[in-house]
Amino acid sequence: MARAKSTNRRGSGRSDPPTRPYNIREFADLLGTSVATVSRALRDAEGVGPAMRKRVREAAERLGYIPSVQPSILRTARTHVVVALIGDIANPFFSEVIRGIDAVARVNGYSVLLGDTQNDQTREADYWRLVSRKQADGIITMLPRLHPVGGSVRIPVVNAGERLKDGSVPSVFVNNAAAGTIATNYLIELGHREIAFLSGPSDIPVCAERHSGYVRSLRMATLPRNPRLLISGDFSVESGIRAVRALLATDVKFTAIFCANDEMAIGAILAIKQSGRRVPHDISVIGFDDIQFARYNEPALTTIAQPKMQLGSEAMTLLLRILKNPEEAPKPIVLPTELIVRASTAAPPR
Repeated sequence: MARAKSTNRRGSGRSDPPTRPYNIREFADLLGTSVATVSRALRDAEGVGPAMRKRVREAAERLGYIPSVQPSILRTARTHVVVALIGDIANPFFSEVIRGIDAVARVNGYSVLLGDTQNDQTREADYWRLVSRKQADGIITMLPRLHPVGGSVRIPVVNAGERLKDGSVPSVFVNNAAAGTIATNYLIELGHREIAFLSGPSDIPVCAERHSGYVRSLRMATLPRNPRLLISGDFSVESGIRAVRALLATDVKFTAIFCANDEMAIGAILAIKQSGRRVPHDISVIGFDDIQFARYNEPALTTIAQPKMQLGSEAMTLLLRILKNPEEAPKPIVLPTELIVRASTAAPPR
């Protein structure tokens, strides 16, 4: 919709135009032509001659008419904008994923609208509606769920990094369970037998997958599972501090902690050091993601590295394929992880 200007208008000889925003039918009436002709002229579609195309465009500029992108007659228009949905902009993991998305988007003439939902489903719905109303072309979601859109609207969507219950959604991710096994196996190979697991939010599938990898590794090594060594946070540094402080206040023994992300691992290290213990001499800590701060922590954090920029670039490439061919059903793309050994892990104390 466009805001009607207050200046006098000439051209069609019709009655005064409305003082509220025009819809496309009112604009077509002012020009004395059809809605279809206006739509084709503004979209550079076939079926409209150069003279009519020029007349419609000049009138739109003169009268301040901006076509709404909602009507079905404009459903084939492209905005060349995609939405990248994240739950928390403060999480440094997402910054490199977004860089990967933006790099591919720019090369292909697209802009990226960052949707920081703050884990609020009402905010999520607002961003999904941008696409259903044709104000953006598609969504790359880094959230653990999809938001339903009413009606029969089909939203071009790709999942980056998360695992969704809806297996029909094209996805780019890593094998979190296998990576969890690799992390725990490494601690076992160092000689650790009492290993704690610090999980993230229970409603996020990747946390369950990383936990399943931890459990599988213990089972393969015939080590007992102690439920008292399972603690949880919310992926933040602060939650890592709180969870490990609480664990240290108990009488349960452990010599290593596998954390479901790097921020909680950094918090775990702080809590251990604040208690007078040393990392890794008394307790080893391993994280997940390999965020930029991991290598600069003291001690530098051993972690499972995800290819974050590649997650973003592959997801954007996948979305472009879907926009070009909506009927395509691309297969999931599984990217490799890598164990990065730094100074926060060592053999357990004797």
